Amino acid sequence: MSALDRPKAGKILYKGQDISKIDEDEYRSHHIGVVFQSFNLLPHLTALENVILSMDVANLKIHNKKELALSLLKEVGLNEEKANRRVLKLSGGEQQRVAIARALSYDPEVILADEPTGNLDAHNEKQIIDIFKKLAHEKGKCVIIVTHSKTVASNADEVYDLEKIKENTIN
Repeated sequence: MSALDRPKAGKILYKGQDISKIDEDEYRSHHIGVVFQSFNLLPHLTALENVILSMDVANLKIHNKKELALSLLKEVGLNEEKANRRVLKLSGGEQQRVAIARALSYDPEVILADEPTGNLDAHNEKQIIDIFKKLAHEKGKCVIIVTHSKTVASNADEVYDLEKIKENTIN
C-alpha cells in the first residue's frame, strides 16, 4: 500500500488507480503518509528539521514551513523546546510523535503505520493510539495500522486478522 514494494499478485487501487501504474514518488510524497516502527528519522537533524525536510521532499510551496512544522509537532504533543532537539535526544515515544508529524507534513489522506507502538511502553502506546484516533475521527484521515498489539487492535474501528484470513484461504 505504501508503494515501497510491488505486489506479487493482484492490484492495490488508490482512488480507482492501480498504484503500480502511477508515479510512486508523487503518490508517496502527497497521498500517503508512512509511520515506521523504527521511526526512520534522520538522527543528525532536530525534530523540526525532520518534519521540514519531509515538506521539502514533497516540494510543498508553503510560505512558512517552520510554523506548520511546529504546529504539527504541537498537535502530536511536542513543544517548541523538544521540536528543536536532535531526535536522538528524544525518548522513543517522542521520536514516534516526530515520525507521525513528518507523515502528516504534506497532509496525506491515508496514514499507514507499521507497528507504531512496538517499541513503546504502555503509557506512550496509549498516547500514540489517541493521536491516531484523533486523526481518523476528527481530521478525517484513513489510518491503517499493522500491529500485534491487542491494545492497539482493540482501539481500531475495523480489525482484519490476517492469520485468520490466511487460515480460511488455505482451508
